[in-house]
Amino acid sequence: MPAGQAQWHYTPRRAPWWHSRALRAVAIAILLALCGLTIIAIVREQTGTEGFLIGLLLSTLPVPLLIAAFRWVDSVEPAPWRNVAFAFAWGACAATLVAVIANTFTAEWLATSVIADGDVDTLGATVVAPVVEELAKAAAVLLLFLHRRRFFSGVVDGIVTAGVTATGFAFTENILYLGTAYAGDQLYASDEFAATTAQTFVVRIVMSPFAHPLFTAMTGIGFGVAAALAAHRRALRALLPAVGLLTSMVLHALWNGSASTDGLHFLLVYALFMLPVLGTLIWLAVWYRGRDLRTVRDTLHTYAAQGWLAPAEPWTLGSMYARAQARRLARRAHGPIAARTVSEYHAAATSLALLRARAERTAPPPDFAAREQELLNHLLALRPQASPPTQQASPRPQPLPYRPWR
Repeated sequence: MPAGQAQWHYTPRRAPWWHSRALRAVAIAILLALCGLTIIAIVREQTGTEGFLIGLLLSTLPVPLLIAAFRWVDSVEPAPWRNVAFAFAWGACAATLVAVIANTFTAEWLATSVIADGDVDTLGATVVAPVVEELAKAAAVLLLFLHRRRFFSGVVDGIVTAGVTATGFAFTENILYLGTAYAGDQLYASDEFAATTAQTFVVRIVMSPFAHPLFTAMTGIGFGVAAALAAHRRALRALLPAVGLLTSMVLHALWNGSASTDGLHFLLVYALFMLPVLGTLIWLAVWYRGRDLRTVRDTLHTYAAQGWLAPAEPWTLGSMYARAQARRLARRAHGPIAARTVSEYHAAATSLALLRARAERTAPPPDFAAREQELLNHLLALRPQASPPTQQASPRPQPLPYRPWR
């Protein structure tokens, strides 16, 4: 172990200035801002100012619920907020801009060169749009998979990243659809909210806010399984994301195709296919979340046997309810600062457990020893304050008594 705390912090190898994380972050922020301004101008031109504002208001309603659901799934080892913000912004700005431009040009090309007398709208919705939109959304998943691998290590990370990206995409797309419907109702009807706006709201906001996240989650699952595989299985790691992307396109095409037909066909696809697929995805996400908690508990028992943790602590860290109970105990005794200390302690222990579990499952990364050492020393620094409430909250019988520190 290092002699002093000054040597505890793990510092990765310095990269050249053109690989600077700050420089990349600024460049990405500027790019997404330009995409956002462009897509706002396009949507406002098609819907009008009033239609844009109505669409914006209505489209915002499902976003907090979806983001909260994905953050709950990811609560065992949550990804940094900057990753979540990037995924949402990419879906809402860059992916929608690419989709609008590509879909428009493709529809014009089909109408003038391929099927001049055919139903271009149906073909575009069932063939072109699923391919273009899923590719655009998958780009965010690919970027985080390649450049933020430390926070992308399994199926849960893939589902959450893809779901948040698709939530951003659906947000902007709903503004366009709802704003256009409202503008049409204002043009042809006298009442403020006519049938088209209400119908669009029910279908897109009430019945199917999960549609885009469900499609793109297939891509995320492919990347998540690939991330959990050993590095030498290169062919399978390249194939699985492609299979996930293809599955998302097929689901998207099926959904758009059913929406282009009569209402009964749409309801049958919705009730007999989409809802069961959604239920399966929810079950899979919850199962993987529980598996991660079991992995944390079992791996930390090894560290507890070596004296790094108390014997009761792995049981607390393997239960989200027990973790919350430990934070409540600390807050009740010493206020919010103590609760944050306990939360930081739990986060470090979770990262330590999952880091070792991944290294044992595949192969340890080159900086494994340094990262493990940093996390262990972080635990040691927080242990006098955070360990007592963590032991007291243990779901196992006969936990150690909680004695508040002085």
